[in-house]
Amino acid sequence: MFTRPVTSRAAGLALLAMLSIDGITLALGQAPADTESGYSPRGADTCLACHDTGADAPVLAIFETAHGSRDDPRGPFAQLQCESCHGPGAAHAQRVRRGESQAPIRTFGPQSGTPTEEQDAACLDCHASDAGPAWHASTHAFNDVGCASCHTVHTTSDAVLERAQQPAVCYDCHQRQRMQSTMAFTHPIRYEQMACSQCHAPHGSAGEYALARASVNDTCFACHAEKRGPFLWEHAPASEDCSLCHTAHGSMHPALLRQRPPLLCQQCHSQAGHPSVPSTPATIPPFGTSPLSLVGSCLNCHISVHGSNHPSGSTLTR
Repeated sequence: MFTRPVTSRAAGLALLAMLSIDGITLALGQAPADTESGYSPRGADTCLACHDTGADAPVLAIFETAHGSRDDPRGPFAQLQCESCHGPGAAHAQRVRRGESQAPIRTFGPQSGTPTEEQDAACLDCHASDAGPAWHASTHAFNDVGCASCHTVHTTSDAVLERAQQPAVCYDCHQRQRMQSTMAFTHPIRYEQMACSQCHAPHGSAGEYALARASVNDTCFACHAEKRGPFLWEHAPASEDCSLCHTAHGSMHPALLRQRPPLLCQQCHSQAGHPSVPSTPATIPPFGTSPLSLVGSCLNCHISVHGSNHPSGSTLTR
């Protein structure tokens, strides 16, 4: 019995020598001997004879993962080994004449010739509960983005499950969000303090934008609970949709605002009664007397922009 993970060709061959007696695979799980079923009678022994060198060398890392464990009866290597996921491989393993191509076998990844639906079916045989009931109606499923487009199996660490590495996986497709994350004001994703999945549900969601919660506001309130309220005097945009004023992935304006005040505020509010030009004698420097022209603009007076509980806070000034 082996006690150390397979990490090299030599170790892999030594492992196979210990695990095989007269061509029958033992410790890695019992592979079916019925070649008429399309499965290889020697299981992983047959696969590793070719797939343990060169570009395929990383395949040996599977023995360090849960998928390569023979102790879990639910795992692939306690059942049909490699063929649990890749399907029957007896025909694929047969020698072919020069100029001929080997019989196809199920492969995984965005560059695979196997249809995404078939790839996902192999994963969902075991991971249906992990994907959740919303997966088949998710944005990723509709856009033919399969499990193997984001997840990696033959490695000890699945990058998409690591908070520090997950954004890089998402950015492979979401280029706009990558750009926004480098702006002056962002959520701390690039500082490895947040992951995309804290706000989004990649396997599907009942909310818009594949959000982890039912609405934009509910998602934001998970961290920004002080903005939730309830308030005696509400600011309609804040209670309706945070994204009316803020942009989540990055902005060139403080507080992730879409625009700086007063331009942001004047999308809804008229400046009537709030002149942005001086109404004092011309001897005073231009724009020196209007609150709208000073640092903070509207926020110089209307400080409770998300809502107020003050009895006299109807205009959100306190």
